[in-house]
Amino acid sequence: MTNQFKSLAIALMTAAVLFVSSCKKNNDIPVVKEGIERSEIILTEVTGAAIEAHGDHFHGLTDLTAGAPVVIKFNEKGIATANGHLHLEANAVYKMELKAWDYTGKEVQNQFIQDKATADQFKAFLVGGNLILNKDSKTESGAVFQPKEQNYADGSIVTGQYETTGILSYLTIGHDNQGPTKEITYILRKLNKDVKATITRSDWNHNDYATKFAGQDLLKLKFEIHVEEGHGH
Repeated sequence: MTNQFKSLAIALMTAAVLFVSSCKKNNDIPVVKEGIERSEIILTEVTGAAIEAHGDHFHGLTDLTAGAPVVIKFNEKGIATANGHLHLEANAVYKMELKAWDYTGKEVQNQFIQDKATADQFKAFLVGGNLILNKDSKTESGAVFQPKEQNYADGSIVTGQYETTGILSYLTIGHDNQGPTKEITYILRKLNKDVKATITRSDWNHNDYATKFAGQDLLKLKFEIHVEEGHGH
């Protein structure tokens, strides 16, 4: 073999080794899944001198005293892994907070309300349970779920019911909904353009929400509630 052919052979072998090594390094890079790996809903009973349900919303959500929080934990499939069955006071009002982590371990719930342009894409629903809503109750004793962010994550002000999202909400189930255990699903939905502006405070419990409000579900967190008077958590 001439020196020229030997040099060519060595060059080809070197290139092949480098190619295999490069492929191996690329294969060693871990692939991080997209989406939410785990979530929590934190329920905290709150009391105040003026707090009360009125129609489809609450009055008096200021100067509140908070009780002990209860944390419902969910896996990537939205299945509760801790505190998935709750006993709630019929007439109590609960602050309801969502926390979520991606597959890198980063807390991400504020990304959904980073600013108005971002938050305009998202809305939370609380469906199931065959609930009697407060707006339909003859005695103002029904359920209210009111998204209630005051600020976006960038510090700008959230204005009115059409801008709230439901990362922070307030909830009461009401005397009208006492009885058997109810299966509830918290849904965070990414909406099509301009859909959020059509969602009112009364639209949170529609079983056909996906038909009414076009988009894609990002989270579906399932848990159970049993509503009684004078019952602890």
